[in-house]
This record gives sequence, structure tokens and C-alpha cells, in this order.
Amino acid sequence: MKIQENAFVALEYTLTIDSGETVDKSEPGEPLSFIFGTGQMIPGLERQLLGMESGQTAKISVAPEEAYGPSRPELYRDIPRANFPKGSAIEPGMIFEAQGPHGAIPMFVREVKDSTVTVDLNHPLAGQTLHFDLTVAEVREATEDELGGCNDDECGDHECTHCGCH
Repeated sequence: MKIQENAFVALEYTLTIDSGETVDKSEPGEPLSFIFGTGQMIPGLERQLLGMESGQTAKISVAPEEAYGPSRPELYRDIPRANFPKGSAIEPGMIFEAQGPHGAIPMFVREVKDSTVTVDLNHPLAGQTLHFDLTVAEVREATEDELGGCNDDECGDHECTHCGCH
């Protein structure tokens, strides 16, 4: 089967950036799996995976515009140093997490001043060209469970936990 809309796809991969630094990789025997075409992957990677089959390997580069976007300076914020853990050594390059309305937000420390800390709220890979060295480990039809749908049999006399029909 070829990678297409609503296919279950599993990838073994190593992700690097232009500097050659490895920023992510799948663990041996634990490929990254997702349902193709459902917005779970960055658009540039999905576009280049379309039509590939199990066992195929590829080196795929994805520009920032098709990944996490360009780095946006308007997402730099000066935060009072008092808002950080008391007594902690704060240095450029550190990453802290803040809680936003939709979960955790990573804050990359850009600059530390006497009373403020300049943080970058962009995605950590914003502005980066991503380089994937990958193998398609599996391609198959996704199950109803994996697609998040349900059929009438599943929604009979009990609650579905994956489709919200009750």
C-alpha cells in the first residue's frame, strides 16, 4: 500500500537541522506513527511522503514555511525575573515552561538582564530547515479506532471513549 489520505504510517527517522545537530529521532523498534492527512505531521513532510511505500528510505528536507514557520521577533517577550523560580541560575539557552490556555508553552531564554529575562515563544524549530533521514516502517489502512470514528455497533448501549457519541 502507498501512503495516502487516512493511511496509518510508521516512520523510523533521524531529524537534523542545518548545523548537523540531531534534534529528534525514533528509538530502535519504536517508529513514529500517525494517520496521514489528518494534520498530525508538518505539511512539508506529509507532502513529500505521499505515495511512498513500506521499506522505502528517503532524505527529505522541509523549509521553515512548510514546517514550524519563520522565527517571529514579535514572539520575544521581556518577563520580570521575579516570575522565574527564586534562586535559579537563569542563562541564555535555557528552556522554561509556562502554562497557557492550551497547555505547556516552551520559553527559550534569549537574554538575561538585571530585572527582566527576554524569552522566545516561537516553536523551538521555527526558522529551521528540517532534514529527515527516514525509512517507512509500515503503511496500512487505518482502523476505525485510529481514525477516531465509530460505527453504530460501537455506540450501542455503552459510552464510546474515542468518538464522543454519548
